[in-house]
Amino acid sequence: MKTYVIIPAAGKGVRSGFSAPKQYLKIKGKELIAYTLDVFQKCKLVDEIIIAADPFYFNLLKKIKIKYHLKKITSLVEGGKERQDSVYNALLSIKANPSDLIAVHDAARPLLSLEILKTAITTAQKKGNALVCVKAKDTLIKGDSYVHSYINRDEIFYVQTPQIFRHKEIKKAMDVAYSQNFYGTDESILVTRMGIKVNIVEGSIINFKITTKSDMELLKRITG
Repeated sequence: MKTYVIIPAAGKGVRSGFSAPKQYLKIKGKELIAYTLDVFQKCKLVDEIIIAADPFYFNLLKKIKIKYHLKKITSLVEGGKERQDSVYNALLSIKANPSDLIAVHDAARPLLSLEILKTAITTAQKKGNALVCVKAKDTLIKGDSYVHSYINRDEIFYVQTPQIFRHKEIKKAMDVAYSQNFYGTDESILVTRMGIKVNIVEGSIINFKITTKSDMELLKRITG
């Protein structure tokens, strides 16, 4: 059984106000995506890494691969308009067995720990899939300009990545989604639509996604 990692990295980050796609911005002289890729390179349970990106950045990604010795990157594929399109393009490029694992991880989520990654992969190996999540700790409300109601947080989780599934299940889930013209915000939504139970693996608040300039400032403080 092999484990393939797909990194959707075609986002342009225009809405966030960055001068360039956030995954290519530098932190301490190192591109953000290089931090993201490093943990997968180090993990012995990972076999190959496929990056779905804007072809304009292919040369940069090739330089990053060489500079940081990211030998597990086996291919770069053209990303799509939406995240789902990018993941699907990468999925189609993989010659995997039905039982092989496909792990999808956000390009702009650079602080995934090796421990969480290993736990997620081993869980997927045993149970068929794994979804890294963080249990809600804060008080949750429904509202707009004022509070409407309070939400019981006991069964609320914040979804993170990686999200790991058997190749045959994620491929089928994505094919069905396209046939129904359905777009999900992540892969777990597509798989659960097929009636498949997805296993939750405990994540970490450190494993956050860089979305805003405030997130970037937090990352800079964490990395020193």
